[in-house]
Amino acid sequence: MQEFCAARRWLAALILVLPVCTLQAAPSATGGWASRPEVVEFVREMVDKHGFDPAGLNDVFERTRAADVALKLMAPPPVTSKRSWSAYRARFVEPVRIREGLRFWREQADPIRRAAERFGVPQEIIVAIIGVETVYGRNTGDFRVMDALTTLAFDYPRRAPFFREELEQFLLLSRDAAVDPLTWRGSYAGAIGLPQFMPGSIRRHAIDFDGDGRIDLRASTSDAVGSVARFLFNHGWRAGEPTHFQALVDDEARARPAVEAGVPPKLSLADLAALGVSSPQSIAGTDLLSLIDLPDGDKPTQYVLGTNNFFVITRYNRSYFYAMSVIDLARALKDAANAPAQPGKRPVER
Repeated sequence: MQEFCAARRWLAALILVLPVCTLQAAPSATGGWASRPEVVEFVREMVDKHGFDPAGLNDVFERTRAADVALKLMAPPPVTSKRSWSAYRARFVEPVRIREGLRFWREQADPIRRAAERFGVPQEIIVAIIGVETVYGRNTGDFRVMDALTTLAFDYPRRAPFFREELEQFLLLSRDAAVDPLTWRGSYAGAIGLPQFMPGSIRRHAIDFDGDGRIDLRASTSDAVGSVARFLFNHGWRAGEPTHFQALVDDEARARPAVEAGVPPKLSLADLAALGVSSPQSIAGTDLLSLIDLPDGDKPTQYVLGTNNFFVITRYNRSYFYAMSVIDLARALKDAANAPAQPGKRPVER
């Protein structure tokens, strides 16, 4: 009952917008988040920019708790061993995700097909991203999003500006949806729903794909599917183009400038050839590419030539390992879907 009343106070506060000249953001007598000077300033900014009621925001911050575990999980892991592409890949391209991915693809065949047709993103890429992110909804996170974002916004200096922006977007998202911010659950970084969108991405890229008049990435698989495809489309996905090509590197030291050029494709085939980089595959001469390195512990480093679509996947997560895991899981899912049907199993309908 107490939580219900708190939610009512929050929703009422959102409806009431007081004149700016009367606003006060005094620290709470209980010593919660609302009393911290940087939070007081943040509340003032939310009032000035977006017309929030300070009493409503102070109430939310007083009910917010520190997420110390989020700080620990955000800390970079100690460097105890060399990065291994094959070990990372094995976490995501594995039997459970392939099995559950085929089931998800079969059960959500209609929205997946519609999303692919509308946004030009291959069905298997959509399915693979949701599989890598949450194993098709199994692991969406159980942190209170308000706790996680507030803690990271004000107690994690390394990326405080990013998380303050996401906290701002999250409060706007909650107001738009008329939902108490303390009821949202997500990852330790504040990512939400089946596709693990950050609040800013929800507001910019999420879509009502099931036609019920609202966007719900937590409960609507159709909304999640459509939103993943729209995110990639909005970031420049090119329908029908590959994600990468095989790369042959004559001399790693000589090719290093190509790796250091980064992931946005900016190197021509002539540029790459001058650095001793080629491909056994046929590539159109006008394509711009990037040289992606995939360190593999004590094994030889693997390389691929990334296209624009590889770059687009890294907008979801900037890790090269992540992007290649999505691509490889998508390939494994497509191969499994196209394999001859075994007795008692239905093929994926596309």
